[in-house]
Amino acid sequence: MTSRVQRVALLAGVIALGACMKQSGGTDGGNSTGAEKNTAFAASSGDPIASAESAAPASIAHNASVVTVDPNGAMKELRKGNNGWTCMPDAPDTPGPDPMCFDANAGKWVAAWVAHKPPPAATVGGMYILEGGTDASNTDPYAKQPTADNDWVKTGPHIMVVGSPEILAGHPSGIKPDTAVPYVMWAGTPYAHLMVPVKGS
Repeated sequence: MTSRVQRVALLAGVIALGACMKQSGGTDGGNSTGAEKNTAFAASSGDPIASAESAAPASIAHNASVVTVDPNGAMKELRKGNNGWTCMPDAPDTPGPDPMCFDANAGKWVAAWVAHKPPPAATVGGMYILEGGTDASNTDPYAKQPTADNDWVKTGPHIMVVGSPEILAGHPSGIKPDTAVPYVMWAGTPYAHLMVPVKGS
């Protein structure tokens, strides 16, 4: 079974794509209630684009690139976006829904993490995982499966803020956090980031 860590690691395959995306884009009025209902329906019926769009607010997701990455790291672009964001549909081999959308800076942070390198300085990025996500160790950035001593945590729908040590101040960072409130994951490592739980879509 693929862990959340393995799932997020696949994001590294889309870094090159992010460099080619336009940084300005228009709106298409896609944030209406009707559009969101249509997206939710399509996501439940196996449409990968709708699944990917369900990860973020419609105002972002409808103009984002949509990509898939297979377990071998091969990437396929399903739709080219124009707002600098990239979304991925739910991975069918993970235990829960985990579509995600991320900006270009978050992609750089993930690339550094996958390569075991320090994240770029002053490069704050964001990820939306509003349908929920498969989960990870709260203390070991490279754990692939839960064990008795790697502090596995479960967080439902959430937003991740990466690349900003300053934003972590004041948030709890214990090994067994209350995942119903914002908390620091991977505290004490170069990849510490803020997990912000939100209500489900």
